[in-house]
Amino acid sequence: MKLILVLGDQLSPDMAALKAADRERDLVVMAEVGAETGYVPHHPKKIALILAAMRKFAARLEADGWRVAYTRLDDPGNAGSIPGELLRRASETGASEVIATEPGEWRLIEALGGLPLAVTLLEDDRFIASHAEFDAWTEGRKALRMEYFYREMRRKTGLLMEDGQPAGGKWNFDHDNRKPAKDDLFAPKPLWFEPDDTVAGVLDLVEDRFGGNFGTLRPFGHATDPEQAGQVLDRFIAEALPLFGDYQDAMLSGNRFLYHSLVSAYLNIGLLDPLEVCRRAEAAWAEGHVPINAAEGFIRQIVGWREYVRGIYFRGGSDYARQNKLNHQRKLPALYWGAPTRMNCLSHAVAQTRDEAYAHHIQRLMITGNFALIAGIDPAEVHEWYLSVYVDAFEWVEAPNTVGMSQFADGGVIASKPYVSSGSYIDRMSDYCGGCHYRVKDKTGARACPFNLLYWAFLDRHRDRFEANPRMAQMYRTWDRMDAAHRRAVLDGAQGFLADMGRGAEV
Repeated sequence: MKLILVLGDQLSPDMAALKAADRERDLVVMAEVGAETGYVPHHPKKIALILAAMRKFAARLEADGWRVAYTRLDDPGNAGSIPGELLRRASETGASEVIATEPGEWRLIEALGGLPLAVTLLEDDRFIASHAEFDAWTEGRKALRMEYFYREMRRKTGLLMEDGQPAGGKWNFDHDNRKPAKDDLFAPKPLWFEPDDTVAGVLDLVEDRFGGNFGTLRPFGHATDPEQAGQVLDRFIAEALPLFGDYQDAMLSGNRFLYHSLVSAYLNIGLLDPLEVCRRAEAAWAEGHVPINAAEGFIRQIVGWREYVRGIYFRGGSDYARQNKLNHQRKLPALYWGAPTRMNCLSHAVAQTRDEAYAHHIQRLMITGNFALIAGIDPAEVHEWYLSVYVDAFEWVEAPNTVGMSQFADGGVIASKPYVSSGSYIDRMSDYCGGCHYRVKDKTGARACPFNLLYWAFLDRHRDRFEANPRMAQMYRTWDRMDAAHRRAVLDGAQGFLADMGRGAEV
């Protein structure tokens, strides 16, 4: 008999470990453990989603004839960690061998490697690109740009391909996907699921154990099984995908979800199959239901970006998430944990994160991430915050997005330049600036938008590194054309703002 480990983000019936198991002889081990719920202060909604989905998945396995040893978080015999639970089950059964699908975090891979049991790790074949395929793609390349990897994934899957060429004559329609949005009373609403008995029990447990964590637990309406997740996908394709492309970068204070799919968490824990999701979007385009810029933009996020960052994470090794190539050392300010701020964009993004455990990619990249980068915040603290607060955050996907894409802490492995902007970008793509204490048009002075001050101070501080970057040369030419007194006022304003933030003042 072997122990078959199934983790909380591996809730797919065709997982590699399950396919390698003998249903008649082997024992599936699933466990809710403190080491996983507490290695960062996870959002209560994230914990609740995973525990509820785990319990339902275990019940399905048992109904399908599997023997399952399931440990609940409040079970008296809980060993408190995945390795501890495997040792406990091995002691109970006499098993000496474990089969597991490779975890998505180096932390767990290393923990399993230290067990005094024979552990076989099988690659997670729910992904389109294997480790070997990604490594082969990187061979001999000076720059690992997602766009070229994405084209390989399109060729491999055949998605949006016609006679070997990209449908519509282009690989990428991102130029069409940058429209600001306006309030729309008829915008699609997220699908909501009333908690059933399983979910209700988990909510009570999470409220009792993790009520002090940052984040609002109730109301809770997430999908917790494949059928519900499929309904979320159905709603997105029918009602939101047609306009997803146009407005995927837009931000509105009165609409937290806009036309986004809200399926990333379900993909990442195994309730939805990524290739099937992409096929559904492709079919909607082929049927004339959605324009190609919407279908292509959505598919690119999954077979392009999602696959690419996984490859970067595993290629980068266990130290990837600890990189800090810009040597940023400032502490993460309390406003990220809900302390008052006069910056309306950050206030909205953090409040939404607190309530929903969700913010879309531009809110993460160009609001919370952009601010952290130009303020010089330690990327390790930024990384831990993102990993903690978002329901779809698992280190394989979160670390490259944060450390690489958002904070440029990997020195440019992912991004060809830092994703930094002044307040003008936020003003163009959102309605946040209209209700702000600061004035986005002010470049200096007491009411100057902090993004304006910090943006130029960031460029000035890192001139030696970025001045020769072709994509940033124009920014430095603009800075150099400014009057010396104006430049000094900008830098003094940025320094004063950071000093106020550092001493805990409301900024």
